[in-house]
Amino acid sequence: MTTKYTKISQNSLEELKNLKAGEWVLYSGELTTIRDSSQTMLIEYYNKEGKLPFQINNKIIIYAAPTDDIDNTVIGPTTSKRMDDHLDFLLDMGVAATIGKGDRTKAAISLIQKYKTPYMVLMSGVSAYLSSFFSERKILAFEELGPEAIHLFTASDLPLLMAIDSKGESIFSNY
Repeated sequence: MTTKYTKISQNSLEELKNLKAGEWVLYSGELTTIRDSSQTMLIEYYNKEGKLPFQINNKIIIYAAPTDDIDNTVIGPTTSKRMDDHLDFLLDMGVAATIGKGDRTKAAISLIQKYKTPYMVLMSGVSAYLSSFFSERKILAFEELGPEAIHLFTASDLPLLMAIDSKGESIFSNY
């Protein structure tokens, strides 16, 4: 059995809204990493400055904290549910989609439906392998947080599974 993938690029993000839970995606384009600390700092920055230190409108957020080994950057997803308290902020700022690991809270699913902003999952436990799909890393904000700083990556044919589609349909059986 061959898995069918829909190719999505930075220029075709709107197509993500048409995909259904359970469909596979090969994504090529920019990804912005966010983790617990950087997400909190981003909101604090916005509340103080009235703007963000970089643009997230029509961008994909991946919940991850890259680290470096001897040869390259290692990156893998983190648990998305921990980020759900601040999902409304990200989606209100125009984020096109989120990527992470695991299911989301009922409140997050409601926000995904409201904003029509899908959630995809990335394989976990294989960070060294996943690193081969990422290139062109740079720090966008909060360098002092180390791996939890906000990074910009370019991905090439990154395999993703549509976990919760823009209508709120989910691959997770508990909803």
